[in-house]
Amino acid sequence: MVQTSLYDDEPPSPKNEDVRGMPLAGRMRPLSLDDFAGQEHLVGPGCVLRNMIERDTVTSMIFWGPPGVGKTTLAGIIAESTDAEFVRYSAVTGGIKEVKEIMAAAENRRSRGKRTVLFVDEIHRFNKAQQDAFLPYVEKGSIILIGATTENPSFEVNSALLSRCRVFVLKPLGEERIMGLLRKALTDPRGFPGLSVEADDDVLRAIAVYCDGDARTAYNVLEAAVNDCASEDGKVTLSVKSVADIAGRKNLMYDRDGEFHYDLISALHKSMRNSDPDAAVYWLARMLAGGEDPLYIARRLIEFAGDDVGMADPQAQMMAVSCFEACHYMGMPDCRFALAETVIYLSLAPRSNSVAVAIDSALKDASEMLAEQVPLHLRNAPTKMMKDLGYAKDYQYAEDADEKVTKMQCLPDSLKDKRYFEPGSLGSEQYYRKRLDAIRDWKAGRRSEPPF
Repeated sequence: MVQTSLYDDEPPSPKNEDVRGMPLAGRMRPLSLDDFAGQEHLVGPGCVLRNMIERDTVTSMIFWGPPGVGKTTLAGIIAESTDAEFVRYSAVTGGIKEVKEIMAAAENRRSRGKRTVLFVDEIHRFNKAQQDAFLPYVEKGSIILIGATTENPSFEVNSALLSRCRVFVLKPLGEERIMGLLRKALTDPRGFPGLSVEADDDVLRAIAVYCDGDARTAYNVLEAAVNDCASEDGKVTLSVKSVADIAGRKNLMYDRDGEFHYDLISALHKSMRNSDPDAAVYWLARMLAGGEDPLYIARRLIEFAGDDVGMADPQAQMMAVSCFEACHYMGMPDCRFALAETVIYLSLAPRSNSVAVAIDSALKDASEMLAEQVPLHLRNAPTKMMKDLGYAKDYQYAEDADEKVTKMQCLPDSLKDKRYFEPGSLGSEQYYRKRLDAIRDWKAGRRSEPPF
């Protein structure tokens, strides 16, 4: 196996280099599957990825998962185990020129019967042109592509390239797993050479809770705490307070432009839909604690009020709009009360999607039947010519009728009997159901008494 890097500052391998100047996460990076922590569904005995690595039959693949769960580490293990040329490349600093150089070298190796494994970190940062540059070489086998990404590859990787890669989903590490890694760092010679570090389970758990399943963050916090507390005699005793001082605050896994952003708003939306105010308030708090724009949340509440509550409680829409205004004028943290009140109100409001069904059905007809003309009697007639053409003729003014409604047709002839709005039976829609049935029955001649 030969490793190649386009960058002079590529971290050395802990296997054969002096690791004293490396961060703790680098010093403790496992070099074999036996030392790898977590992801048992992929690298456990008999699992597909483990078999591929051990048999050196790696194919093009994408590692997708949150930060610090082992994506780069797995690539390093592949680098140590493969008989191919292993090339590391960063999508952050590389460009098309470097991609072409890598592809040319890979073609040369292929002509000599040598494989090339190309590891691309943060592959989601590639633009379409860069991703397209890889495609023909992946197709003909010039390179075996291994990409690592924190973003959903369904959205961030070209479909043609994605279809030629196997996607492996890596999961956040649990608290106990993180604590195990930290314990090993305290006793392993690679961890803190020359120091005697003591930390009880409460300290390690505080770090594990802080890092949200991110091993690299856990290592960074532990190393910072040790450096901050180190004494001249080389003895270090960590406390929960010392860790809290380093950490500052909980590291919430939240990216306002990433997939987790959409996962949380989805959780909020579905909790409200399921009439669960406790869960809804929690997901609201997660978004606010992560720094989400309260106006974004308020806009989604307005959408929910129309889509999921609708005419079952028309007050819900007014409340959501008022919440948006409160967020606009007050901002965080004061607007949290308006958001929480609205979320709870919407969670407990009666449900009806009749408004959503009505507008979506009407939009479908409107987009497919663009040539439907407005009936002449519904048109304005501001000029004599328009009146002569029959505009506004036979228009029936409802306020002049004793019933305050007429039997005038208002849809185009092709949609004469089409119904879009069908109220349900919950909340205020019971009233609107009876009212609409009375109007329709009167217009159809099924009842003689006025509908109002």
